Parts: sequence; C-alpha cells; structure tokens
Amino acid sequence: MREFICMKESLQYIKINKTTYDYKAKRITAYLNTIQEVVNKQIQQIKNENFDTDTNINLYFQQLPDSSYLKKEYKELSSLTGTEKYEKIQFLKSKIVAGSIDVNIMTKVDKLNHDKNGNVLAHEFSDALTCLRGFSNSNLNSSLVLSAGINPRLYSYIATFNDFIPNAEGDIKKKIIIKVSDYRSALIQGKYLAKKGVWVSEFRVESGLNCGGHAFATDGFLLGPILEEFKSKREELYNSIYISYTEALHNINLAPGPIKPNLKISAQGGVGTSEENSFLLTYYNLDSIGWGSPFLLVPEATNLDKKTLEDLAQASPQDFYLSHSSPLGVPFNNFRKSSSLQLQKQRIEEGKAGSPCVKKFLQFDTEFTEIPICTASIKYQKLKLAQIKETAINELEYQTKAQEILEKECLCEGLSAPALLKNNLETKYNAVSICPGPNLAYFSGIFSLSQMIDHIYGRTSILNKVFRPNLFINELNLYVKYVINEKINLLPSQESYFNKFKANLLLGIEYYHNLINCFEKSNFELFNNMRDELNDIKAVINNIGCRRQYE
Repeated sequence: MREFICMKESLQYIKINKTTYDYKAKRITAYLNTIQEVVNKQIQQIKNENFDTDTNINLYFQQLPDSSYLKKEYKELSSLTGTEKYEKIQFLKSKIVAGSIDVNIMTKVDKLNHDKNGNVLAHEFSDALTCLRGFSNSNLNSSLVLSAGINPRLYSYIATFNDFIPNAEGDIKKKIIIKVSDYRSALIQGKYLAKKGVWVSEFRVESGLNCGGHAFATDGFLLGPILEEFKSKREELYNSIYISYTEALHNINLAPGPIKPNLKISAQGGVGTSEENSFLLTYYNLDSIGWGSPFLLVPEATNLDKKTLEDLAQASPQDFYLSHSSPLGVPFNNFRKSSSLQLQKQRIEEGKAGSPCVKKFLQFDTEFTEIPICTASIKYQKLKLAQIKETAINELEYQTKAQEILEKECLCEGLSAPALLKNNLETKYNAVSICPGPNLAYFSGIFSLSQMIDHIYGRTSILNKVFRPNLFINELNLYVKYVINEKINLLPSQESYFNKFKANLLLGIEYYHNLINCFEKSNFELFNNMRDELNDIKAVINNIGCRRQYE
C-alpha cells in the first residue's frame, strides 16, 4: 500500500511554477491525482490476477469479515466449475473497489501567508484554504475530513466549489466528514454548512482524550453518554440539518435531488477488541468504528521509520503521555522515546533552545513580532526566555515558566519526517515526532495488515499482557488524571467550572452503571469487573479538591 502513500514520482517530478502564489494548491492537486492513478492501476492489477494461486485477489476476499456476503460468495468459488465458476469470478472481480482517498484538514492550522515583501496575501491563500482548493480541484471522488472545530472562513469557502454541491441526481462528488466531540457540536456545524448548501455526510464522534494526536477534552462528558445522545436524537439531528440544507439549495435554484442524502454516525477512540467494536456498532447503531493508533504497528498501512516503529513495538504504558508540546496550545499525545524529544533535550542542554522554523505551518504568535512566529521556533524561545528572565521574581519561577516554553516541539518537521525517512526521500530533519493514542500501550510488536484485520474481526488477538480495562473505563481514568493534572491550577473564581466538570464525570459513571445492569450477562467479557472499577474511580473523583487542596 505504501507505494502510493508517499511516491517519489509525485513529489519530485510534478513541475509547478513556484513563482505563483497558488503553486501549493496546484501541487496538492497534482499529487492527489497521481495517487488516484496509481490506486486505479493497482486495483486493475488485482482484478487481473488468478484465483487459483496465492495472490492479492484471494487475500482481498479472505480479509473480509466472516459476516460479509462477498466472503460467502468467495467461499463458494472452490466448489464450482465451468460456466458457473467463470460467472462467479466475474461477479467477484466486479465487486473489488479501492477505498476512498480522503483528505484531512485541521481547521485551526490556517495561518495567513505573506509575500516576499511582508504583505499579507488574500484569505484564499491561507494554509487551510489552499489545501481545500488543492483537494477540490483534484479528480478524487472522496471525502474531506474536518477536525478541531469551526473555521468560518474555511467553511464558507467550501460552498464555492461545485464538487461539494449535489448534482441533479443528488450525488455529491466530494463529501464532508466532521470530527466532533459531542452532539451539540455536530448540530451546530452541520447546520452551519447546511445553510451554505453543503451536506455533512458523516459525523465522526471522537473521544476527547482516548485518541491520538491533539486532545480536545470535553467538560467531563464521556463517550458512552455522548453516543447515547446521538442514538436517541439521530433522526432529530438529520431533520434539523436537512431543513436548512434544502432551504439553502432552493435559494441558489437547486433541488436536493430525488434521493435524500445519507448521514452516517461513526465513533473512534480507544477501541481495542472485537467485542468493543461489535458493541458500539450494534447498541449505538453506528455505521462504522475507527481504529487508529494500533495501525502504527502495521508497516503495510502506515509510514514509520524503522527506529520509531521498533520503539513503539517495545514501549511500556508509561511511554505514552499527554503533553503541552504543541505550538497550537492544545494538549498533545506524545511518546517519550521519540527522536524529536531527544533532539529537543540535546538542544536545550547545548544552550540552543527552539527549532529552525522551515515549514511555518504553526506560526500564530505575535507577542514579539508583527508577522506571526511559532512558539517552538528558535526566535520565539530566545525572546520569551529573555523576557521571563527579567520579570521572574526568583529562580524557581523562572525555571517553571521556562519549562513551559521549552516543552514546545516542532511538529511540522517531526510529524512529516517518518514518511520521508521510510521512503528514502531527501530530508534535512531526521528527528521524528509521533502522537499515538494511549490505547497503543496494550499492543506490542510489529504486525501484518492481515493480523490487525483478524484482531479487529475477532479471529485472533494481538493484545499484549498488560492489564486492559475496557474502553469506557480507560477513557474515564484518562479524564480523572486530566482533571487532577490540568484543573488544579484553576483560579478560585473558576471553581464552579471545576465542580461542573466533576459532576459530569459522576453522571457518566451513573450512566455506565445502568449500562452494566442491561448488558452485563449478554456481554460478560466487555463489562466484567466494570462495576467495581467504576466504584473505585467514583471514590477518587469525590476526593479531588480544588486548587487550594494541593497548595
């Protein structure tokens, strides 16, 4: 799979005129089109293979879940001969399709850019809008995944591209998927885009703390109760958004089409067993479940350099932690053994704090400069350290504040480095940043794609021997740790928020007790010991005080 994930051809041989401000968007378009071409060729190669040998076409059907009707059709092939076998082969080959080549835009990463004279360029040349334009002008028939909340400038720009607007039959070439933390966020963002004639095809509910990457914690609202609200209000959500959508289309003289658009609800965050996967799908009526971090241990599916892959495969639970490394100022899941953190430590020890700012995607701070700079950069950290050196009352205050500054990490280079290193592409930055979710602590080793798929479908288990509570308990523990570590420094005036946060956690515990009462017997493996675990956590929450208790 990796042949088309990071191709030398698409990176090195696409010739774009760099004198134009739009060369980045054009490069993205050309790159995505190249990926599509390669995928199409690979699919055709698979279709041309023979079922009678050990080939990818057999693997394609073997990896399907046992409940799949296509797998059942495939199993019948061995008992057929002659015309029946030929027709079955043609039928199966017609069902082989490539997955969607979706593109993600983190909406907060949208700085305005400047020309060589320092003048601000038009909004359409901001980072997020440039990426959107590159995707929109591509030949892809796929989805745009939006994460990190509403960006009005970006959302308004989406509606200017025809591929996001339905045709006469109601088909949408490029769909919208939005990552959300709760029902209210889905309703607000869905209606916001619907009023512009843009339909959201999927809301992807993401655990606030039990996912990789940046962590957008809720105010103590847990995944189970959140999914319960989506389940009970799914029709209400659809109808509310659809009314705004049809009104917007009529305003631009378009009809919504003869068939109403679909709205999928999916979830992700800390899922680690087939039992959890099945329960979420069936009880909450979800369309799909996301598995993210475990695939970092699958070289066929993700781009990781050899050293980082080996370090992750041998990691202990203590190696995964929630940090303040991101220049965005959002909590960031980090890995203690990453080479980026090691380089960062080395620079600090040598008196060279900060990183060279090359890609400049996270330049948002204007405390010292008119043109924004990144808080992980050499320039910012030098200026900020000098400032707090002058203003700190004592050495302890200086060291405390300095640590907050020095923790910022260059994510632009670090997160892109592993793909370049794995594919032997030229890079001057060899330090790798990685942001696995805490659920990766329960997986050890390097796995094939087949092994991971078999684990997801319950045909085998690749969990390590570390004790693993279910995903609900894991998330709850993460929130308890978060409320202790992150909220004890709240000012007394914010104590009411702190108490509300705790109250929401306790309501979540009550919800899970009710869930156990309903499903403990039918889902024993999933809910075993959960009642005692909830009671222990409840006692911890009740004993958590406000800031003054820890002074």
